Amino acid sequence: METTDAILSRLPSRLKEARRSKGLSLEAVAKLSGVSRSMVSQIERGESSPTISTLWNLTRALQVDFAGLLDQGADRRIEVIRADAVPTIERLGTGCAIRILSPPDEAGRHEVYDLRFAAGGALLSQPHGQGAREHLTVIEGRLSVTSGETTEHLSAGDTARYPADVAHRIEAEGPAHAFLVVHGA
Repeated sequence: METTDAILSRLPSRLKEARRSKGLSLEAVAKLSGVSRSMVSQIERGESSPTISTLWNLTRALQVDFAGLLDQGADRRIEVIRADAVPTIERLGTGCAIRILSPPDEAGRHEVYDLRFAAGGALLSQPHGQGAREHLTVIEGRLSVTSGETTEHLSAGDTARYPADVAHRIEAEGPAHAFLVVHGA
């Protein structure tokens, strides 16, 4: 387990790297964050330790993840899940195999699925949270998607974006393969 000092020792270079990757000057970051230019400079040089409030303002101004700045190398590694280890959802719909491609900690916010349908297969969904939307791209075959009272027919290469905070369903006219992204509100 890393010590707090080891984690915080990465902060100055990570902030500087984030600022430079956005093409921002110290002055620009100061204006965006409300943190003085001299304080931003001192933090980047490791001469001052920011308060949580200051760090929060800087990460928001730089549009970077607060935890990611402190995490050792998480933003630099490649996570691989082999095909035979991808989690699946069983018994949701008929004639539909669902592979979960997104990390479990993103459930409810940003979910990614690989869908494979047998002829006549269907995925029936109850409403998700208020404001949720789905983005369905057909890779092979033909699908119909219904959201509320509206239905559209899709062919390979088509993408449909629709409200998912109402009852909705995806139905296959024959064997089909699709990619589904669910965005929570």
